[in-house]
Amino acid sequence: MKTASAPHRELPGGRRLRDGRTIYWWAEVLAIVAFYFVYSTIRNWNADNASTALRNAEWLIDLQKALGIYHEETLQDWALGFKPLIIAANYFYGSLHFVVTIAAGVYLFRRFSNDYPLYRNTLAVTTALALVGFRLFPLMPPRLLDVYASVDYDFVDTLAKYPTFWSFNSGAVSKISNQFAAMPSVHVAWATWCALVFAPRVRRTWAKVLAIGYPVLTVVVIVVTGNHYVLDAAGGLVVLGSGWLIADRFTRAGRGPAEEADPTEAAATGV
Repeated sequence: MKTASAPHRELPGGRRLRDGRTIYWWAEVLAIVAFYFVYSTIRNWNADNASTALRNAEWLIDLQKALGIYHEETLQDWALGFKPLIIAANYFYGSLHFVVTIAAGVYLFRRFSNDYPLYRNTLAVTTALALVGFRLFPLMPPRLLDVYASVDYDFVDTLAKYPTFWSFNSGAVSKISNQFAAMPSVHVAWATWCALVFAPRVRRTWAKVLAIGYPVLTVVVIVVTGNHYVLDAAGGLVVLGSGWLIADRFTRAGRGPAEEADPTEAAATGV
């Protein structure tokens, strides 16, 4: 005679997935904080590698010129003619990177819990792959070229020149931030990830437009603020695509067949 299995004991704050696994919001928060701490520590290892970062920047600029896509200075020069636009871009660059990404994660966890593990793993693998890029290819952003280079590139560090709530040149930030972690652009990778979260799931047309436009606007912002080159954005898309393929390969949670309800539990709950 087959005995009924004991009902699952679950902790508060959990979401039961179709395959029977349970994910907890507080465990996710703890894991994300720990991951970001490790990410920040590794990211800052190359913070003093200015000479290599400059050589890589000069090489990248030559490559973009050969490809006919070196227009960063022209775009920034145009944007500098509209001071409110530059200040808005500074705030966009410094805040939405985190705010929208966190909102996308919360949205998935609460509304599409079965999809959450794959997207969470994709973001984690993508960010880890970006660390490899930072380590192997330190890259000086456009805004620092005129500080270190022997020729004049005419870029402006908009975060330093125009008022914002933070700057790379402030004492605390300058000590903890690797300013040569430009390739690939994590801003673009995360923004595109957010678009993949929201665009297929939101219903309103205006919301879909905002979701799709967010990574496009992010590319514009990282260029006009002098923080990235166009190929940095392409690098961000490459690591995101790679992160998706890797995460899709090993993620199992939320993707298995629906777990059959325990008859004893169903009788007890009236389901």
